[in-house]
Amino acid sequence: MNHLNQQRIDPKRFEGVIESKNIRLFTLQNAHGATAQIMNHGGKLVSLYVPDAQGMLRDVVIGHDSLEEYLNSEETYFGAICGRYANRIAEGRFALDGKSYTLPVNNGSNCLHGGLRGFNAVAWDAEQLSERSLRLHYLSPDGEEGFPGNLDICVTYTLTDDHELAIEYEAVTDKPTVLNLTHHAYFNLSGNGDTSILDHILQIHAAEYLPTDDTAIPLGKPEPVAGTPMDFTEPTAIGLRINEPTDQLRWARGYDHTYILNKPLGQLGPAAQVTSPQSGIVMTVYTDQPGVQLYTGNWMSGNMHGKHDARYPARAAFCLETQHYPDSPNHPEYPSTRLNPGETFGSTTVYAFSTANQSIPK
Repeated sequence: MNHLNQQRIDPKRFEGVIESKNIRLFTLQNAHGATAQIMNHGGKLVSLYVPDAQGMLRDVVIGHDSLEEYLNSEETYFGAICGRYANRIAEGRFALDGKSYTLPVNNGSNCLHGGLRGFNAVAWDAEQLSERSLRLHYLSPDGEEGFPGNLDICVTYTLTDDHELAIEYEAVTDKPTVLNLTHHAYFNLSGNGDTSILDHILQIHAAEYLPTDDTAIPLGKPEPVAGTPMDFTEPTAIGLRINEPTDQLRWARGYDHTYILNKPLGQLGPAAQVTSPQSGIVMTVYTDQPGVQLYTGNWMSGNMHGKHDARYPARAAFCLETQHYPDSPNHPEYPSTRLNPGETFGSTTVYAFSTANQSIPK
């Protein structure tokens, strides 16, 4: 397959040493030429080339050209693994077994994506298992960013010959702790450099979502999406209602909300599907997590240099972050994010790519 007018990433620009660990860019490739490039700093997905409806390969994630640019980026979560607790914990506080824990506050009054130095900012050990698979490992020490327990975590990326990028998480702890992991790829299915995802057609398999306050903390119980701009139960352009004058959209400058998936807890199933009318690329997301966070890149400024000198204004990408609910440690009515010693946390998310009205080579 040919690449659509896009230069390839130079792996040499990702070489460095952080926390005494060698940082590099790892390349996965399937039998049909689709490729994923992942950096072991933050486990960041730097590029993902998949076929469009004409059989050309397009890079469908945005990001940067070098390690240095990632380290200085305005978007610190570009393509990264987020934890220990993805999304927000209100006021950086929670209690577990009667003991109170205080976390760094790095998003207004809340703790976001694990604190000041979450999993997106650490150096992971990396082992390329095969041409199609990469295993990352990190030991998060007891007390890191305020969280209890030594957490031993592995994340495995696999690019299949069916054009699926599977992300498998596994973790154990030696003390009771809370854990919520996600992947924060910023997608634009029209290709890196396209400046808007408002034309993308989105369907989310969720009849309910979590309304939030003006700091993005859930107000409480899920509410129906029916009759609101949050409704993506049928395929709908992302931009169709994004500017409607509701508090939920105004506070977030667009979508930044958790959807409650229509499936049993812990069961792998479809969460969402997105299509670019420009490229014909279709992405279907599968997860065993109870929710998915839709984020429409609302706070990107357009000022930073992206890959190949692209600029990324607001709404130039979307994220579908599979995860548990925000602030779950403070909401006992939500599915539990507790992990105990002797238990193994396991989770899988799959981003599967195909094309509209045309099968792609398998």
